Amino acid sequence: MLYLFSYSDLNHSLLVFLALFFVLFYEAINGFHDTANAVSTLIYTRAMSAHIAVIMSGVFNFLGVLLGGLTVAYAIVHLLPNDLLLNASSKNALAMVFSMLLAAIIWNLSTWYFCLPASSSHSLIGAIIGIGLTNAIVTDSSLVDALNLSKMTSIFLSLVFSPVIGLIIAGGLIFLLRYYLNDNKIFYRIHMTPVEREKIDGRKTPPFLIRIALILSSIGVSYAHGANDGQKGIGLIMLVLIGIVPSSFLVNLNANKYEINHTKNTLNNLEKYYSKNKINNSVINYKHYEALKNIKKTKLLLKNIYNYNSLSIKKRFQLRHFLLCISDLIDKTVDSSNINFKDKHFLIHSKKTMLQTIEYAPMWIILIVALSLSIGTMIGWRRIVVTIGEKIGKKRMTYAQAMSAQITASFSIGIASYTGIPVSTTHILSSSVAGTMLIDGDGIQIKTIKNIALAWILTLPVSILLSGFLYWIALFLI
Repeated sequence: MLYLFSYSDLNHSLLVFLALFFVLFYEAINGFHDTANAVSTLIYTRAMSAHIAVIMSGVFNFLGVLLGGLTVAYAIVHLLPNDLLLNASSKNALAMVFSMLLAAIIWNLSTWYFCLPASSSHSLIGAIIGIGLTNAIVTDSSLVDALNLSKMTSIFLSLVFSPVIGLIIAGGLIFLLRYYLNDNKIFYRIHMTPVEREKIDGRKTPPFLIRIALILSSIGVSYAHGANDGQKGIGLIMLVLIGIVPSSFLVNLNANKYEINHTKNTLNNLEKYYSKNKINNSVINYKHYEALKNIKKTKLLLKNIYNYNSLSIKKRFQLRHFLLCISDLIDKTVDSSNINFKDKHFLIHSKKTMLQTIEYAPMWIILIVALSLSIGTMIGWRRIVVTIGEKIGKKRMTYAQAMSAQITASFSIGIASYTGIPVSTTHILSSSVAGTMLIDGDGIQIKTIKNIALAWILTLPVSILLSGFLYWIALFLI
């Protein structure tokens, strides 16, 4: 880790350390802001004591970050256009990073203080949008090119629709549990609240099997949250390091000869694919032509290269740029309607293989993000837990409602992590809880739902304006 600063002056080193601290602070806030959702159902159903539940959640968040991969991390990195990230000076990159992080931190702390389950993902993505738009205005460039619109659109749609999906699925699970277990002699207690359990059976804790199900589903939420939101922290640190110390992080300098040769072989296969399609079409497809051009440039750049350390900094910039351009063209080809399943599978696999040496993260980054998220989980969880546990429904949560909400959240977030889509743990779980309450006919507290909806609506525009304003000020100060 210390090698980052071996060539930098003291001021630059301090700024890099400060940028990393901001990312880790953001991730710790994410821990007690978002992960509190994973333990709220356990605490309010008395399946586990608060302190043990929080420690358990922290441990499984840690494991989620450690084992969750990097798909979501680079979805965050690629939200900013490649040219903006690579062409920024060191000072501009610092201004970009600090403005983005400060905006997200301010909003997250504000909503946490007022006990509002707002989305850390929304605030981060809004902050990135604000940076891109402000940069376009300041440099008098195209607003359309200021953002990676294709990736931004898919992420935005996932953030909008994931709470709705959570509400529907959790409500559906409660309906099924009511239909099949309401009159069951063994499992009818699943529809009890903890208070009813104590009054009827004289016991404070849930029945053994129900308790195990609640604990396992809570572990699923914690692990899935670590895999999704933890990756955002990894992506942020890589964004920081690519922007501020690009010479060391544009490509994986520790990539071995086998990995580099694998990239070369993939480029050869892609060249054959696009050449074949070019010949088979009477009219040369523009995206095929662009792909072939960039593939040839990349192959020329990597000729006789078996170690990325032998590439000059300029060539590392070029390599990253060419590979990401090819990746974008593959995405456009995959999205076209005239491609069969076999070709689509080939292109998706080729893209993943081709980007292995630039979509990476050193283990020390994964570890410090995992630690920050898990420590944050164990510190400031109480405020959001109270909102989820007491202020969404008019009645106390039943075991079935808690379990349905957690199962929905863990599977939804887990699938999103696997497919590389950043989603909001907060909104999926809170909407799932609301869905279970509605189906059970318990009713919901309209004031709380309005506040959560207001935070959901305001997070994106406030984060955009805040990060844009901070970035604009920073540009004039540096």
